Amino acid sequence: MELPRYSPDQKTEYSIKTKKVSYKLCHQFDEIKRVCWGKQVQPNSTFILKNVSCEARPGEVMAIAGPSGAGKTTLLDILAGKIPPSRVLGHVLVNNKTMNAKHFQRISGYVTQEEVLFPFLTVRETLMYSARLKLRGGFKMATVRVSDLLKELGLEHIADARIGGESSRGISGGEKRRVSIGVDLVHDPAVILLDEPTSGLDSTSALHVALLLKSMATTQGKTIVLTIHQPSFRILELFDQILLLSNGYVLHHGSLHLLEQQLILAGHSIPRHVNVLEFAIEVAETLVMDIIECEVNDIEIDHEHLGGNPNQGFVDEQKLCYGNNQFKEVLILGQRFSNNIFRTKQLFLARMIQAVIVGFVLGTVFTEASNSSRKSKVQTQVGFFAFSLTYLLYSSTEGLPIYLQHRRILMRETLSGAYRISSYVIANTLVFLPFHLTVALLYSTPVYWIIGLRQDIDGFLYFTLVVWIVLLMSHAFVICFSALAPDYIMGTALIAGVMGSFFLFSGYFISRDDIPWYWIFMHYLSLFKYPFESFIINEYGGKRRCLESVQGKCFLYGDTYLIQQGLKQSRKWSNLGVMSGFILGYTFLCFLVLCYRSYRARC
Repeated sequence: MELPRYSPDQKTEYSIKTKKVSYKLCHQFDEIKRVCWGKQVQPNSTFILKNVSCEARPGEVMAIAGPSGAGKTTLLDILAGKIPPSRVLGHVLVNNKTMNAKHFQRISGYVTQEEVLFPFLTVRETLMYSARLKLRGGFKMATVRVSDLLKELGLEHIADARIGGESSRGISGGEKRRVSIGVDLVHDPAVILLDEPTSGLDSTSALHVALLLKSMATTQGKTIVLTIHQPSFRILELFDQILLLSNGYVLHHGSLHLLEQQLILAGHSIPRHVNVLEFAIEVAETLVMDIIECEVNDIEIDHEHLGGNPNQGFVDEQKLCYGNNQFKEVLILGQRFSNNIFRTKQLFLARMIQAVIVGFVLGTVFTEASNSSRKSKVQTQVGFFAFSLTYLLYSSTEGLPIYLQHRRILMRETLSGAYRISSYVIANTLVFLPFHLTVALLYSTPVYWIIGLRQDIDGFLYFTLVVWIVLLMSHAFVICFSALAPDYIMGTALIAGVMGSFFLFSGYFISRDDIPWYWIFMHYLSLFKYPFESFIINEYGGKRRCLESVQGKCFLYGDTYLIQQGLKQSRKWSNLGVMSGFILGYTFLCFLVLCYRSYRARC
């Protein structure tokens, strides 16, 4: 298996060491208050790991094995810096210095067990975007690196196939697994940590991945740590060290040969056709009895070393920078967003068709209002404005599950230092500007002229402008709540509840003067209020127009109606400024929430 030669820029090799590491499952309240590690450990505390000491060295592959619930993934998260040293009892050292989790996550690659990929991108595009964001050599170097990875991972034959997801068929589960590994190997990290890298693969593919990892360790001096479940004997032979866990304790740390000797000394006879590790996992409970057991109350607690000395971190390391400047990050992310939008039928094509159909349907429903001279004409048109806003503001909620999926990818990529959160937010906002403008034109063109609203071009252009800004407001609102909500169900409930409150206090159901003083703030925060007023001012303001007449005599003029509603012509443009402020406000709030989530993931 031919691999790219060891890069001369990658001069530092890394060893990862733990000394008497214990990790307790804290309640959320304890984590917030930072009292999980009190002076006295509670008897009912749940320890996931107990006095674990191990070392992963450069040029070697260390496999963490054990039965379910042994603490394999938790230990891997600690070694990867996903669980920061400040929340771990004991010492986590990188090159004999206290781990700086933020720094370490940038020079390492962490492959999770669950594939988090964009379903509508091809395999080549997925790796290319990752390479362009992480590498500094530009498009040409990214292309070379991706070509090498496709060959190494055996993905050349499906390079132009889409990943696929629940709603669309794509590549197989095993191939997705290899793509996920490729995404985290694209920047050639010095340390590679993998959670069940062979899960979902057939025996040949699993061996191929294991051989690839072994070759990377030996030829490029990488430090590789992985968790494994029921590996074949041929894969086992590739591991330099095996760390066997059971109930949080270390049963064995060393070579496969030493594990076999330990089992024999413990009085066990290894059956034929059963590999050593598989048998060790089966008799793990027996091996625990042969170890000097450490009770939870005897776990050493040294508060002075719980986060390490911050001055002992990677102070001598060269400061890591992003692979691209912010402008280039926005450009690359914008291209990726565009590909995802245009290929997501329910978000792109369906929205376009929906806008046209709804525009024509509403036009035919409300068309008689423009030809009527009855007293209910104004009321009917106002009802149309209210319904339009309800449709427009709720139209972006269908993208919530997609935005939640994007958030998971965002967290993974920003924690590894691929790009800035601000670049993600800016790219997301800019890409949706032309998309929502197209939707606004497709909706406004039929509905405005069929209903017969104010018959001049400036009225139509202003109406379309308001529709566009309303769509952008809705998008910013949903994006903000997709950053806030923990899952789809909670996000949908929050959006529906807040939107309903905004509609209630918009001024359509109850006038501003009748709203109780303690709820008046909701009137001014309502996303319905300002576009609703803008529609009314655009339709009934300007030239003196007769709205209601009897036997040729006008009883209600447009300017009189505006006065009755407490509206001024000057609000026509100031309301646009307020709506633009809402867009910026929700976008900035989304940025702050994502920054907080990223910060919480690091500390």
